[in-house]
Amino acid sequence: MKILVLNAGSSTQKSCLYEISGDTLPQQAPKPLWEAKVDWSHHQGKAEIEITTANGESLQEEISTDSRVEVTAYLLNTLNQGSTKVINQLTEIDIVGHRVVHGGREYRESTVITEDVKNAIAHLANLAPEHNPANLEGIIAIEKHLGNIPQVAVFDTAFHSNMPDAAAIYPIPYELTEKGIRRYGFHGISHEYCANRAAQILGQDLAALRLITCHLGNGCSLAAIKNGRSIDTTMGFTPLDGLMMGSRSGAVDPGILIHLMQKENYTPENLNHVLNKASGLRGISGMSGDMRQIRHAISPESNTPTEIRDRAQLALDIYIHRLKSYIGAMIASLGGLDVLVFTAGVGENAPEVRKLACEGLSFLGVELNQEKNNSSLMDTEISTVNSTVRVLVIHTQEDWQIACECWQKIIKNQVKFGTD
Repeated sequence: MKILVLNAGSSTQKSCLYEISGDTLPQQAPKPLWEAKVDWSHHQGKAEIEITTANGESLQEEISTDSRVEVTAYLLNTLNQGSTKVINQLTEIDIVGHRVVHGGREYRESTVITEDVKNAIAHLANLAPEHNPANLEGIIAIEKHLGNIPQVAVFDTAFHSNMPDAAAIYPIPYELTEKGIRRYGFHGISHEYCANRAAQILGQDLAALRLITCHLGNGCSLAAIKNGRSIDTTMGFTPLDGLMMGSRSGAVDPGILIHLMQKENYTPENLNHVLNKASGLRGISGMSGDMRQIRHAISPESNTPTEIRDRAQLALDIYIHRLKSYIGAMIASLGGLDVLVFTAGVGENAPEVRKLACEGLSFLGVELNQEKNNSSLMDTEISTVNSTVRVLVIHTQEDWQIACECWQKIIKNQVKFGTD
């Protein structure tokens, strides 16, 4: 079975082609037959394309278009033509899976895409304006080029959709809740993958574990997972809530927003820019929202001017303070903690962040093996044998999780090939 995955962002897109043989899923994610990355962020109207295959072939190209339909056509051609050819014809693809950021209240699991589903994704674009439209464009592009091939929407919000009302409902007038204002949570595909992978690594039943998964990238969120389900998470009605992020503020006093509107004449557009684009690490440091640059600026060998170093240090201090605070809140929701997982760009590649976060949990008996923490190994335990909590670093593989969701739809006979 060949499964094509599209993971579309506002200015990027990652695509993979997986092949799954047999009647069971492999324990670990296989290497994709073909993988493509597209980036529109560097030059307006230019798509930078990078393609690699499992047999070592690669292709780098820049094409003049900002059309996702045109780029999808280009990518599909590389699947069965040229040096990156991995299949003889596109009809060998059995199903296509898409990451869709917001599924609202309606979609609590992965769903075969129909006209109604597409309309819902479009309607929910007002809650995820940078992502849902791009996700929908990817779906339409596949329809245009692959006809009525089955497509599946895998929603980032679905994993959190069964949170208890006490965690999901805000303390605002209840009629606003009835209009759909509630905590939805995001990064659900990553959180679900990492929870399952943690149970595999530890050789334990996921349902018996209390986990906190820390997805720390440019966007950051935590999930408290019990009995295999998300029972609490830090992102909320939008991906702006919760932890301090690369350029997003995370949670702030709502009174600040009222003050800025009343006293500083901020418009909704101003607030959106400040909170989503100019806050977080970038806003505090004044230099970058990239944790790598923050860490470099405060390193002794960097020769960074004192004022810049102090601002970078403050940014890191706030980041860690808020991370530890929210981990503590998740522990309270779980009633204890068995496993702590770090994942995504910062979680996987910043040992100092893991170290500082875990130092705040030493009262619980959390103890890191510093040699393992400083290594670059993925899908490994970095806690000591005496630690009361198992601490893991896991390479998140959202694309593989999406492929697994597609496979399960087929196995459960919820998809019939060649039908809408």
